[in-house]
Amino acid sequence: MAAFDENGTTDPPLADSYRKLLRRDELGGALARESLAVLERDLPMIDLKRLTSGDARERDVCADAMASAASEWGFFQVINHGVGRELLEEMRREQAMLFHQPFDTKEKAGLLNGSYRWGNATATSLRQLSWSEAFHVPLASISEEDAKLSSLRGMMQEVADAMSRVAETVAGTLAKNLGQAGSTFPAAAGCDGTTCFLRLNRYPACPFAPDTFGMMPHTDSDFLTVLCQDQVGGLEIMKDSHWVAVKPHADALLVNVGDLFQAWSNNIYKSVEHKVLVNSKAERFSIAYFMCPSHDSLIGTCGGPSPYRPFTFEEYRRKVQDDVRRTGKKIGLPNFLKRSTIS
Repeated sequence: MAAFDENGTTDPPLADSYRKLLRRDELGGALARESLAVLERDLPMIDLKRLTSGDARERDVCADAMASAASEWGFFQVINHGVGRELLEEMRREQAMLFHQPFDTKEKAGLLNGSYRWGNATATSLRQLSWSEAFHVPLASISEEDAKLSSLRGMMQEVADAMSRVAETVAGTLAKNLGQAGSTFPAAAGCDGTTCFLRLNRYPACPFAPDTFGMMPHTDSDFLTVLCQDQVGGLEIMKDSHWVAVKPHADALLVNVGDLFQAWSNNIYKSVEHKVLVNSKAERFSIAYFMCPSHDSLIGTCGGPSPYRPFTFEEYRRKVQDDVRRTGKKIGLPNFLKRSTIS
């Protein structure tokens, strides 16, 4: 159910956007949705504790399993990751209080450095509508002074620090599997505490579920994403040309390969398409940590000839934004293939 208080609704005007796009789709005859059978699956499970085991063989088996999951699925779960359950539960409470403030406050009060966003401003059809709201916060600005949100900022910093350690462990392990110096990979790729992002997501209950996207199909424009989701469900990933529903696991974090890691690995690791479907009765919360390089970082290669021409992170982001504005969807890495003919 949507949350309300005496100052008005907390939900952004997503229903208004839905109805406008519905009328447009009806006029254009574009209402049909592609119907694919969806299976619920458990993703590969990686126990990070095994990476610090005294048994070298066990460490190698764990690293190999992670690399296989990154190349075959692009997504996997991690347990014994070091991010405390109590910390995540407290973060969830702070997150709920933030999102349950009036919509006008979230949109106009400049909370968390004005990082609030909702829906999809470039949507031209229901296929492009995202029934969600979020705060997309650069790590460099989390600790900035804000008396009204000091408790939230402190909690976000703790979560970001913990998730960054997970991301560095996973990225280093995957880089080492390709013959690189795993201990230096994130920094060598231009990623540090000032370049990454923490995103707080809320997907309000939707009366137009189950066919409405909470987040439309996309890949992530980063090296690596670490995700903490609640137990509501709704995340689906593309596997072998079929959508697979990801079964939530209370003690696990999700990790997925981003576009930049796919490019850096010469397509050995896969950045796969994923989406979120909303629930008709329950709101859904998630927290995502995005491992990103600095804007001027050149996306290199793990070795050997790359299928992609050289590009910086800023160039990649700008091209993605241009494509979304022009076509309503992201094209991503195909734009940067050496023989790309995509305009």
